Amino acid sequence: MNSGSVAGIDWASKVHAVCVVDGAGVVIERFEVVHEAKALAAMTDRLHGAGVVDVAIERGDGPLVEALLGAGLSVFVVPSRQIKALRSRYGSAGNKDDRFDAYVLADTLRTDGKRWAPLREDAADTRALRALCRARKDLVENRVKVVNQLRANLELAMPGAIGLFSKPDSPIMLAFLRRFPTADKVAWLSPRRLANWLGSVGYSGGVNPAVLYERLTSAAPGLTGAEGDARGLITLGLVATLEALNTQIRMLDEEIKAVFDAHPDQRIFASLPRAGMIRAASLLAEIGDCRARFPTDDALAALAGASPSTRQSGKHQRVVFRWACNKKLRNAVMDFANGSRAADPWAAEVYRQAIARGCHHPHAIRILARAWLRIIWRCWQDHTAFQPDLHRTRQRRPGLT
Repeated sequence: MNSGSVAGIDWASKVHAVCVVDGAGVVIERFEVVHEAKALAAMTDRLHGAGVVDVAIERGDGPLVEALLGAGLSVFVVPSRQIKALRSRYGSAGNKDDRFDAYVLADTLRTDGKRWAPLREDAADTRALRALCRARKDLVENRVKVVNQLRANLELAMPGAIGLFSKPDSPIMLAFLRRFPTADKVAWLSPRRLANWLGSVGYSGGVNPAVLYERLTSAAPGLTGAEGDARGLITLGLVATLEALNTQIRMLDEEIKAVFDAHPDQRIFASLPRAGMIRAASLLAEIGDCRARFPTDDALAALAGASPSTRQSGKHQRVVFRWACNKKLRNAVMDFANGSRAADPWAAEVYRQAIARGCHHPHAIRILARAWLRIIWRCWQDHTAFQPDLHRTRQRRPGLT
């Protein structure tokens, strides 16, 4: 804990209040900073100019915190409920004032900071897992785009191939299109020839070759001649792209599994119902391993976009969807919550009751995700695996979570 100047920042969605005090608690300067990249960079320069090394703030995530950490400043997170209690040290009114709260944060850091632990970056293995999971997600999204391109091409060139096998990017489907990329080549097939070819590539899908042949020949005829040949070349190019993407995704899956299995928090996220390796690894990667970053489950839920945002002006108040969040974290949490319904009766009931109250599917999933985040945060903070019977949230009626 530095004995020189310290700063307190009262976080806000648009304009942050900053207060700098010296070692004796005398205010050196106060200023405000808008929530923009250039302004945040200028703020860190100004803090360095004032001799600040340590900064207290009420939340441990977002661009503001990243700017402070990136500038080499030590960041100490003080939850908002603690700030409310700290105000009584400086007066009995207890009113909320941004400038005053910034001073309270700075002066409390000066007097009590030696007992606090600074916020740290996630460990190297967590950052590596995050990079791998995000890269995999990008590749999967690209694969979906290429599959859609392939389908659009086949609708004209060879309609019978669409839906021939269960998955459009499966190895057997790509092998078929590589061997029979045009309607002219498909015309060479007979039930016997198709059966022989399927046997030669080790097909084990369980569908009778005669049924597959019927699917091919009962569809609308494809293109032949020069345009058919051109469409065949497009098919081959898209098939090659999908095969390359599948190979890279499999390689990332293996690396993600290796890093995830070796991570000290693996057992926490792997214990969640129907998380699976990829979902569990993505949750771990996006939440991270720095417990101080999310001192409350509300802080985690806010960054994940799983809690609503309250807008108030005078006597008017409305609750709206939270757009300002970490979208990658939100996607990981929502994907897990949606999948958990099939494996966990409590999760299914939370979702069902939300739907019964008139919520649409996305809203119901956010409600379920918020309920799950209370549990995940508790397990994460306590370094314990998920145990269904130990969480009070699950003992309440689902409609009240």
